[in-house]
Amino acid sequence: MAQNPRTSEADTAPNNGRNIRLSRRNYVRSIATAAAATVTAGVAGSATADEEYEEIPAEGQTINVDDGETWENKLIDLTTGKDIVITAQGTDWTIRNIGFKGKNTSGTGSATFGVADTGGNTSTVENVYLGDGADDRNASSSGHGQTAFWVHPDHSGHLDIQNVNIQGYADNAIYASAPGTGGGGTVHIDGSFAANCYVSHFRLATEGSKVTNSSVYVDDEGYAGRGIWAWAPGTIEVEGCQIEMNGQNTAIDAGANGSATTVTVRDSDYDEQAGIAEHAGSTVQLEDDVGTDPEAFMPDGVPTSAEEAASGSSE
Repeated sequence: MAQNPRTSEADTAPNNGRNIRLSRRNYVRSIATAAAATVTAGVAGSATADEEYEEIPAEGQTINVDDGETWENKLIDLTTGKDIVITAQGTDWTIRNIGFKGKNTSGTGSATFGVADTGGNTSTVENVYLGDGADDRNASSSGHGQTAFWVHPDHSGHLDIQNVNIQGYADNAIYASAPGTGGGGTVHIDGSFAANCYVSHFRLATEGSKVTNSSVYVDDEGYAGRGIWAWAPGTIEVEGCQIEMNGQNTAIDAGANGSATTVTVRDSDYDEQAGIAEHAGSTVQLEDDVGTDPEAFMPDGVPTSAEEAASGSSE
């Protein structure tokens, strides 16, 4: 597939069609060029006998995770100044215990992970550290920087994302709204932490998709993207979450591209100053146990370093 030019995405009026670009990031471009740079999962890198994980230097390669495959216990070294792309499509695959050491410096506006369960079953991402973020060469206030996770429009099954730590990415921490215009698969983000990312931190679209037991944190030191962004068709569920925005951007943003959606929020706190936005007839439904005094937290089991994630010790 050809890589189409990127288009900008305004902070308040998302670009029409952005959500359905099949050529999103290096995910698709990498498939087209996989013969030159692909490594089969579990093969790349080197490990010594006394290591609990395999260390892989980023060298511009693509790693593919296929049907039923588990890719785990890897330390990705981004201090090489090169990029790495991990793609997982098919079904019943698992990615876990992956730590990224150093900032992403590629400057290409790619996605580190391009994922989808295209077989109608369940695939899993758990215990991943992307907390070192991206440096200024891959960062832009218009959102033309690195995405941590991009869920392909063809996603038709269910994806569990648990215990991930994503900080300082310039174009969405978890960009999982594209299936709303494609395969219609669901995404459950649980027990995860995202901070200082742009355009949004957790972005979902399909009915049955939800964010639970997770935190978003934004301060004046990094990128100030939306806390949770819900695209159509929805309904999107938010439960047990703390969305601490320090007055920046929007805590919960519902609707995009002229299409309405619904968000239900339970047992959570959001930043009232950042507030709630409802576009195109969207509705954010707040239950009685929703407050406006958020205190972002690091959920149990979330890795706080690359080594911790790679070794699985955070589990």
